[in-house]
Amino acid sequence: MDEIAPGILQLDTLLGGMDQLTAGFLVVGPQPALVETGSQTSAATVRDALVERGIGASDLRWIIVTHIHLDHAGAGGDLAAAFPSATVVVHEKGARHLVDPTRLIDSAARVYGPLLDGLYGRMRPVPEGRLIAAGDGYRVDVGGGRSLVMVDSPGHAKHHHAVLDEHTGTLLVGDAVGVQLPGVGELRPATPPPDFDLEQATASLRRFSALRPERLVLTHYGPVPDAQTTLTEAEEMLHRWVDVAERTMAQAADAGVDDVTAALADAFAKPRQDMDPAALKKFEVLNGVHSNATGIMRYLSRRQAAPAG
Repeated sequence: MDEIAPGILQLDTLLGGMDQLTAGFLVVGPQPALVETGSQTSAATVRDALVERGIGASDLRWIIVTHIHLDHAGAGGDLAAAFPSATVVVHEKGARHLVDPTRLIDSAARVYGPLLDGLYGRMRPVPEGRLIAAGDGYRVDVGGGRSLVMVDSPGHAKHHHAVLDEHTGTLLVGDAVGVQLPGVGELRPATPPPDFDLEQATASLRRFSALRPERLVLTHYGPVPDAQTTLTEAEEMLHRWVDVAERTMAQAADAGVDDVTAALADAFAKPRQDMDPAALKKFEVLNGVHSNATGIMRYLSRRQAAPAG
């Protein structure tokens, strides 16, 4: 584990056996909290890292997920079983899917097919009595006068909240700001179906900016050099991706997801010589242009069909 802020340790969940792709965060204190569980394929890695740090089965008090996508919450049920004193905190719009993940897993199986079990795994249910469906502003007490505050931040997903550590001014933003992997460097939006919404996503970024965080930390992957600069870049980037997709769809009535994917890849995903080919491959596995194109097209179609006003 690496200390990224006083009392906040970042661990690599080794999603699908790949390093520096998905992070989890241990907030230390009398009632320690794990923020982000990783996928079910990461459960043993995360459990062992916590135990090595001295967090025994009865020591972990909180398990918090920013949203219910499998790379962020897939190990929730397994870790709840491994740490039976922990309460799981999830956005109120995603809570029912942790109690009964059947629909979530069925949807993921349709998207990933045979890759699902090797990359993400599935999801073990979280007992309803051990789960808190948290609304905006919900506070988690880690002891010693330190609280973590849930910050409602839809756009990437309707069930997304960021986690603000008031003690250090550290904002753990899940996927709401985007993805930036070591070895690639570029910040890419995360706009998957079915929930991506441009207006909500930009409103969430502006809310983050108004919080003036000392540190901004991505689940994929780690702290950024300058919080405000990254938030500005993220908003500009979202508009640019949506604009390219919208122009592509306007140019041909029969433009499909492959056409939009190609246009986005040509505009934003051309490899450079200074990029690590292995990191680029991981980037596409985690946050591929095709997935982003599908989410943006779904958003644009929904926006076009919305009643005026």
